Amino acid sequence: MLLGLNDVEFSYADRTLFSDVNFEIYENDKVGFIGVNGSGKTTLLKLIMGKIQPDGGNITFASGCKTGFMEQFAFKNTDKTLYDEALTVFSELEDMELELAEIHDRIDYGDHSEEIIERQTKLSEQFEQNGGLYYKSLVSSALLGLGFSKSDLSLKTETLSGGQLSKLQLAKLLLSGADLLLLDEPTNHLDIQSVEWLEKFLLDYKGAYLVISHDRFFLDKITTRTIELENGKVRTWKGNYTRFLELKKEDTERRRKEYEAGIKEINRVEGIIEQQKRWNQARNYVTAASKQKQIDRIEKTLEKPEDAPETIRFSFHSDDGCGNDVLEVKNLALSFDGKTLFSNVNIDIKKRERVFLIGANGCGKTSLFRILTGEYHEDFGSVKFGARVKFGYFDQAQRELHSEKTAIDEIHDEYPTMTETAVRTALAAFLFKGDDVFKKISELSGGERARVALLKLMLSGANFLLLDEPTNHLDVNSCEALENALLNYDGTLFVISHDRYLINKLADRVYKLTSNGTESYLGNYDYYLLHNREDNEVIEEKPKKSDSALDYRQKKERESEKRKLNTKITRLEQTIEELDAQISEKTNELSALTDYQRAMEISAEIDELQKALDNAMEEWETASKQLEAYKNDETD
Repeated sequence: MLLGLNDVEFSYADRTLFSDVNFEIYENDKVGFIGVNGSGKTTLLKLIMGKIQPDGGNITFASGCKTGFMEQFAFKNTDKTLYDEALTVFSELEDMELELAEIHDRIDYGDHSEEIIERQTKLSEQFEQNGGLYYKSLVSSALLGLGFSKSDLSLKTETLSGGQLSKLQLAKLLLSGADLLLLDEPTNHLDIQSVEWLEKFLLDYKGAYLVISHDRFFLDKITTRTIELENGKVRTWKGNYTRFLELKKEDTERRRKEYEAGIKEINRVEGIIEQQKRWNQARNYVTAASKQKQIDRIEKTLEKPEDAPETIRFSFHSDDGCGNDVLEVKNLALSFDGKTLFSNVNIDIKKRERVFLIGANGCGKTSLFRILTGEYHEDFGSVKFGARVKFGYFDQAQRELHSEKTAIDEIHDEYPTMTETAVRTALAAFLFKGDDVFKKISELSGGERARVALLKLMLSGANFLLLDEPTNHLDVNSCEALENALLNYDGTLFVISHDRYLINKLADRVYKLTSNGTESYLGNYDYYLLHNREDNEVIEEKPKKSDSALDYRQKKERESEKRKLNTKITRLEQTIEELDAQISEKTNELSALTDYQRAMEISAEIDELQKALDNAMEEWETASKQLEAYKNDETD
């Protein structure tokens, strides 16, 4: 055992954050740590680190266990370059290397004493055994894998952004050689490719780790055990995040049935007691007393299921419809200070499509969105919104929020026709209750600010949502609530996201943005991975299927994908029928017309309907082929 927590408890002000926390971490454990925002996950991590002390219980480490966490890798010398700062993790090897160089110089100048030769031999062996021959390559690989470019390595740490500093800290942590890593949201500030590099690193890692993350795809990939902190209590589950959800659902249902059965039995026995008392005989009182003991025994073991933590409750609805063409971007280019950020960007989004935009950090995804909102102006190309398109924009930086306003004023000032009661009701759905509504925006956490921004967007009635990293700062439960809201949204979506779980659940199409333009993939993230050669070279290939049954997770993923494809095909078939009917109706109307002007209008409408029908047929054919491919794979 590397780490053990025994009956740990901690209170904050008048509130007990958690109590009776018991769990162990063993060698090579890969553990995910989850819970809603504010439940105490980071606090528990700080207790393990020794930054704060528990109110009760104890935390023990195995003798000689080397523990690593990001806060311990602060930068003492800001004059160092990024690469040199990362090298400080191997300061002992650097010192050995310098001493070996000095010894080599002394030997060159004629010092061949037995003492110097022995020191050289011993130090050389120690240097090689501790990785001296390849530690610099490891540092370069980690920094490049986490998204730094080769030119970034010479940057002074004092010039780095907050996100770059976080990535540098993460690189130092991963290179530290700790027996136990404590990771708090390590995928923050990382693009998809960097997250995939981190996944591979952790899968190959020889030590153990405990990781807090809201990235469910990441947790599924790198964990084999899940610890949940809920309602101040900790429970441990076997399996990754998806398996945890299944087990928890089964456990919750079992507990509910046991509780209901216990209550039913108590009610039955109470009826017998009441009956015995009515008969008013001595022996009846003896029976009643015996039955009461039976009730006491049941009540002693009866455990009422706890309510799940509250999560945001909302839905997006558009006020009115728009045409089939929602957004058309042609040959778009943008540069800053004479340096081209991107060019040849082409995007075509149709009504009710759910489109995702991915790409490396710094490739210009947010800048592209700011062109669409009118904040930036393109150098070349065109942007055309369809008729009656009303867009709403979620800015990941939440710049539209006013730091000096309270939460209730932020909403009421944006929608002055709403009553205070209506505003408070809306805020309550986003977990702002009581005096919380009077907190200033500047006092809110990142997750709370994100919820205010989402509420403003929900109330807008927009039929086209532009969302820039909407799941950043949200806990897992809030991410799922957002997913369900977007899944049922009756408008069109264009989303920047590195949340692969979200992309897999929602995407009809994925665009990848590079400096040279966009690549389009008609499907979700798994489809993108399957068809993107460049990324397939970076990501370790999945093992080929054998004739034996697929493992549990692969089966679940396939079934989920097939269900989504079936749903999409059904929806497209309905759309095709509706468009067919409209074209027939318009054609019949056209054949009876004598008004030339009206005939031209009807012809134009038929052309638009035919385009929409062609697009729907193309999507239906692609989805049908994908579904057929899954079925053929299963029969092979």
